[in-house]
Parts: sequence; structure tokens; C-alpha cells
Amino acid sequence: MPMKPLAGLFLALACLLGIASTGSVFELAYGDPDLGVSTTRWILGLSLPGTVVALVLAIRINKPA
Repeated sequence: MPMKPLAGLFLALACLLGIASTGSVFELAYGDPDLGVSTTRWILGLSLPGTVVALVLAIRINKPA
């Protein structure tokens, strides 16, 4: 089954946000983050749920009717 373009866009967004959240976790776990603690926490707080939402949307959009 081919992927719909909008589903591919949301899947790419989910990947990007997943990488951002993983990087934020490592930055916070291993000491002094480059962007500061509060900024890194904001990035983590926004990217973690954003990853889940984008992934669910990609799956729902690409689901056959």
C-alpha cells in the first residue's frame, strides 16, 4: 500500500521530534546542557508529546478507508 503524502509529512515530523526529545534527555542526563536547563526542558516537554501526536496522525491518515 503506498503512503499518502500527508502521512509521510507527519511521519517525518514524528522522526524529527523523536530525535529532538532523545537529544534533550541525554543533554539533561549528562550535565550542563548547551542551551541551558530550562530551554532544554521546554524542548523535551514539547517534542515528546508532539512525537506521539504526529505518529498517531500519520497512522490514521494512511489507514485504508
